[in-house]
Amino acid sequence: MGAHSNKHYHHIEKSMNRADIFNIITHHSCEVIPELAAHPFQAGDQLAELGANSIDRADIIMMTLESLALRIPLVALAEAKNIGELADLLHAKLQSS
Repeated sequence: MGAHSNKHYHHIEKSMNRADIFNIITHHSCEVIPELAAHPFQAGDQLAELGANSIDRADIIMMTLESLALRIPLVALAEAKNIGELADLLHAKLQSS
């Protein structure tokens, strides 16, 4: 997973919109849980309902934060109830960073 898998994201963080961030989250979700590759992701999807355990969810979020070059505590994202809300929160954090 290191810098090679997400190097192309680093130059466009600020210009990313919510859909871009949603796509990064779903990309990392499929990396962590390959069975989700054919899943038609929706904003209301919850990672836990898709089979992601707590470790998987932490991995997906950490990978997404790394892709976005964001450094924020995971607890700051705890209020997100689904992937769409997570994308919204990350988008807001990205705009204010």
